Formats: sequence, structure tokens, C-alpha cells
Amino acid sequence: MKKLAFITVAMALAVGATACQQDNKAVEKKLDDLSKEVSDIKKMVAAGGGGGAGAARPQPQRRPEPDPKDVYAVPIDGDPFRGAPDALVTIVKAYEFACPYCEKVRPTHEQILKDYDGKVKIVYKDFVVHPQVATIPAQAACAATLQGKYPQMEEALWEKAFKARKFDEDNMVAIATELGLNVDKFKTDMKGDCVAMVQKDQAELSAFGVGATPAHFINGRFLPGGAVPYPQFKAMIDEELKKAEERVAAGTPKADYYKTWVMDKGLKKFSPK
Repeated sequence: MKKLAFITVAMALAVGATACQQDNKAVEKKLDDLSKEVSDIKKMVAAGGGGGAGAARPQPQRRPEPDPKDVYAVPIDGDPFRGAPDALVTIVKAYEFACPYCEKVRPTHEQILKDYDGKVKIVYKDFVVHPQVATIPAQAACAATLQGKYPQMEEALWEKAFKARKFDEDNMVAIATELGLNVDKFKTDMKGDCVAMVQKDQAELSAFGVGATPAHFINGRFLPGGAVPYPQFKAMIDEELKKAEERVAAGTPKADYYKTWVMDKGLKKFSPK
């Protein structure tokens, strides 16, 4: 039975070790499938089988992911970003403020912006996997963006909402007040335009196979693994930067690089193979 318990825990951990999974029917089905596998194991153990060291263990199902070799036309117009506006490498980050792995990867992003100053920008797109707690801060970040204060609001939400586990509207308003925002406009935008804007990000990212946070696309290429270490980011950034510099030298206007090589030429949706 100890072995059975170990298998059960291992499968549960395998559902998402470096990312927060989306709360949706697909995940529920995955959990149902895992429960069925555990039930089958129990029956096998009760019948006296499956106890050998070489017995096959059921493997957890993996969500289909975009192919890192492909380029996906992930829209970025209107989304907040950090870094140079005309950077040759654009990293799209799908995230939410209730996901610990999104917070965990922040130092890596800071290192990237420092090491690739002027060459990389990070675009932030909402992907809410815990709607009961993460929807309101997503709308708050959107409302702050409409007043030109996204970086300040993002930092404050991680420090004063995520770490305190205070995601309620009153705390959002308190943070907005501290940041000197127009609070009346902030509250109106949170419950108005930002509802649709957060949903738009969610729909766009879903179309490209995103189902967990954080998720990253580097010049349209999916970076597997969620909150991966810096070297994995660096490897793909360097590949894309080299290509971009060659294409700009060949005549592509720097300011048009993402539109020309990602939006115009990239795949418009993810189709599992």
C-alpha cells in the first residue's frame, strides 16, 4: 500500500510541477482519468498483481502543447509591456496574479531585461486559471494600464495582494489610491472595459494552446516548461535575436519586425498533432 500511495502522490505532482493549471473541464477530465488509474491499480494490488519491481506504472496524461519549432501569431497590440518598444525579441508572458510559479519566474524576467537591455521586451497577457481569486487583480492591472501605471500596479499586486493573499476589490482600490491613480476611473474601468479585455487575452491565448501559467512565447515560439530557469530562456532568445538581426540587416524595418515575421507569417492557432 505504501507503493500505491507513492504512485498516487507522484501522479498528482506530475499534473503541474512548474506551472499553475487552468481550472477547466479538460483538467477535470484529466483528474478523473487519474482517479480511474488509481482505482485500477488498487484492484490490481488486491488481486495480487503489479507488485513486482519491473511492473509498468501508469503515466499521467500530458496536455498537448505548441511545438517550439513553430511560430505562432500571438497578438500583442494594446497589451502592457516592459522593455524597448522596438526590441527585436518579444517575449509574451501568459500569467495571473494568484499563480506562485508566475511570481517565481519574475527574477528571471528581471535578469533578461537587464542582460538584453534594448533588445528584448516582455508583453503581459492575462490568463486566469484561478478565476475565484485571480480575476479581480487581472482587471485591476488592466485598469492601471489604462492610466499608464501598469509596471507600478504589477509590482504592487505581487507585493501587496499575492504575498498577503488579499485579492478583493477593496485591496485593489487601496493599492490604486497609493499609486495615485484616478480611483473613480479605476473602479469604472475594472468593472467596464477591463472585463472584456481580460477575457480577450484569455481567448487569444487559449487559441494558441495555453492551458497553464506561466506560459511564454518568444517571437512566437512556445517555450515549454512554465517557470523554467534562465538558461532555457537565453537559448531561445539568442536564437531569435540572431535571426532578427540578420533579417533587419537584409531590409526588414526594426520597428516592424514582430508584425512582419510573427504576426504576418506565424500560425493563427494551435492545432494538436
